[in-house]
Amino acid sequence: MVISLGAYLALLAALAVERVFHLAIAARNARRAFAVGAVERGRGHYPAMAAFHALFLLSAAAEAILLKRPFPGVLGWIALGGALGAQALRYWSIASLGVRWNTRIIVFPGMAPVSRGPYRFMRHPNYLAVIVEIACVPLIRGCWLTAVVFSIGNAALLRVRIRAEEAALGPRYALELGGRPRLVPKLPPRPARRESGPRARRTTA
Repeated sequence: MVISLGAYLALLAALAVERVFHLAIAARNARRAFAVGAVERGRGHYPAMAAFHALFLLSAAAEAILLKRPFPGVLGWIALGGALGAQALRYWSIASLGVRWNTRIIVFPGMAPVSRGPYRFMRHPNYLAVIVEIACVPLIRGCWLTAVVFSIGNAALLRVRIRAEEAALGPRYALELGGRPRLVPKLPPRPARRESGPRARRTTA
């Protein structure tokens, strides 16, 4: 069984529609955020990010068609699994942030940073989803040039984006979430067990 070129192009088209859906959610959340005093930061790099993600899907489609990439077998199925996993992580992040999720950097002054959902394990799960998606989606059809070039470009963009976002979120964010890894999930430490009985009484006497 293989993923045909037509099915792959349909997948890319679905991802393009999803991007539009995300922009609609972001616009709605932005209106709600600004209504309660939120402010936007880091606008300078946003147009480049939007163009980058549009070109990514076009590049994957062009490479699959023009270079006649065949379905790469097991690698293609692994890449599809990775892409689906990235989608699950993205929507977990969106659900965890609620109205505070956005494609732009919009900050709610005075509000505590979100630490539920995937944010218990890392600071930027949504960006991890982007990294996995950009690496895996092209490889579903063996488009390794797109995977390599856009992964490198994405690394450069995320370097700028993450620095701008963490600077905008301020010292409270750094204090409460700064100890968590940015992109590599890490289980939070277990709370210390409280001893009871004679031994505990001896140590506290």
